[in-house]
Amino acid sequence: MQGTAVNAAAIVIGSALGLKAGHLISSKVRGTVMAGLGLAVLLIGIQLAFKSQQPMIIIGSLIGGGIIGELLGIEARLEALGNWIGDRFKGSGRIAEGFVTASLLYCVGAMAIMGALQDGLGSRPDILYAKAALDGIASVALASTLGAGVLFSALPLFAYQGAITLSATLAQQILTPVVVQEMNAVGGLLILAIGLDMLGVKRVPVGNLLPAVFLAPPLVMLFVS
Repeated sequence: MQGTAVNAAAIVIGSALGLKAGHLISSKVRGTVMAGLGLAVLLIGIQLAFKSQQPMIIIGSLIGGGIIGELLGIEARLEALGNWIGDRFKGSGRIAEGFVTASLLYCVGAMAIMGALQDGLGSRPDILYAKAALDGIASVALASTLGAGVLFSALPLFAYQGAITLSATLAQQILTPVVVQEMNAVGGLLILAIGLDMLGVKRVPVGNLLPAVFLAPPLVMLFVS
């Protein structure tokens, strides 16, 4: 768990710096930074999405995940959590949006999965150390524009990567290269949706689509030889 602990700490420290320095940045500069981050998020999402070799898996995951997410009301629950946090951090920005955006950015991707596996299998977690540096820098920028929700994204990251680390042997058997590839592709599309939202192009209920990421592995195992 050392790599995941360092990763989560980097997010907390970066977010704290962003929150403290946020008032020193003008709204115009923040808008420009947000646009730049939005473009970068679009790039990350596109790169991940284009790695898919099984478009029907992606479609099935998004449809099934969307239905599950709507039935569970994930988006509404996340907003309620954001409002609860926001009541305790008045004036800290768009709490729920920051929480969801940062959580997806930090949890989805090959570095999160493969780094957690490396950590759990007894190797030096160099992948997560590199990811910690990247996430820490991103947290400064995100927290200065989206507020305290970014800081709390360290919690789902710790739970997600920690779960993979602690069950590394089983996870290694399940998370084959094909499964990881399609999981990343689904996550990439969700990240792409976040980028569109950050740029003010289109608001997508990303929270209700989150189950799609976890539907990809069983669909791959069922339909891809």
